[in-house]
Amino acid sequence: MSEIIINGRKIGEKYPPFIIVEIGINHNGSFKKAIRMVDDAYEAGAECVKFQDHVIDDEMIPEAKNVIPGNANESIWNIMEKATLSNQEIIDLKKYVESKGMLYLSTPFSRASADRLNKLGVKAFKIGSGECNNYPLVSHIASFGKPIILSTGMNDIKSVAKAVKILRKSKVKYVLMQCTSIYPTPYEKVNLGAISDLKEAFPDAVIGLSDHSLGIYTCLGAVSLGASVFEKHFTSNKKWDGPDVAISIDALELKQLIEGTAVIHTALGGKKKILIEEQPTIDFAYACVVTIKKIKIGDILTKDNIWVKRPGTGEIKAVEYDKLLGKKVKTNINKNTQLKWSDIR
Repeated sequence: MSEIIINGRKIGEKYPPFIIVEIGINHNGSFKKAIRMVDDAYEAGAECVKFQDHVIDDEMIPEAKNVIPGNANESIWNIMEKATLSNQEIIDLKKYVESKGMLYLSTPFSRASADRLNKLGVKAFKIGSGECNNYPLVSHIASFGKPIILSTGMNDIKSVAKAVKILRKSKVKYVLMQCTSIYPTPYEKVNLGAISDLKEAFPDAVIGLSDHSLGIYTCLGAVSLGASVFEKHFTSNKKWDGPDVAISIDALELKQLIEGTAVIHTALGGKKKILIEEQPTIDFAYACVVTIKKIKIGDILTKDNIWVKRPGTGEIKAVEYDKLLGKKVKTNINKNTQLKWSDIR
């Protein structure tokens, strides 16, 4: 099984699920809100929070002022401009996250933001779906030699393969995130089956799910399909204004996501066999062969004088019942007595 190590944390199917809490730009440019969300994510049990890093003029041309995302009513330029933190705020935010023992991640959307994050000393890079086929930027980020988590929304296996080729050439460990770039994503469009497609096409990759559907249900389902990394947008208050608040989970849901994915992961694996720990239940739940009439020496055992009843503490279990029919007994046996092999001729 493939695995990746980020800041000492081993990630892969053999290890506990890794949850990326995507605060993104839900702070809407407010450093105070960003800190509040870090605190709430921490209290819910998060080990990693992620933001977005935007250097507007290196990321977009002014034409972007005329492009309005499907889940917004203003241009992408204006949205990002309002939600951009200052360089010092980004530095302070990373320090604060790490002071709480959490991993700080951020998604760069341009070469300048990637350079800033690398200079800042991030332990890994998250590349968004919109940049999955931005091969020049993928190549630039890969040149830093740090682990990369790559979302694959709006891309097929063929286009993902080109990005993977760059990552392999740069010899960086990587995670591929199944993602559908619809906000919110209808459940029937989440396409959890793509997790298997990615595993088959890229066996050296760790596979995850970056989910934009409502709630945590699809992430829970993805655990059993082999997903190891899970990303969900997060907010402290669903009444706040913010670009992705409408599709975000809150602290209670985050706590449930962390606990739920861990429980399901723990329950995976194993074989169909009888466990030693099941013996106390076997003792009362199994049925054994018993007499339903008083039996005398030499009597033949038939359906009229023996049957199967609880508890399961007897010597001859119900599975042996048919073998006893037609046999003779060599002792007197009272009614409602568990039979023993020594009773049989």
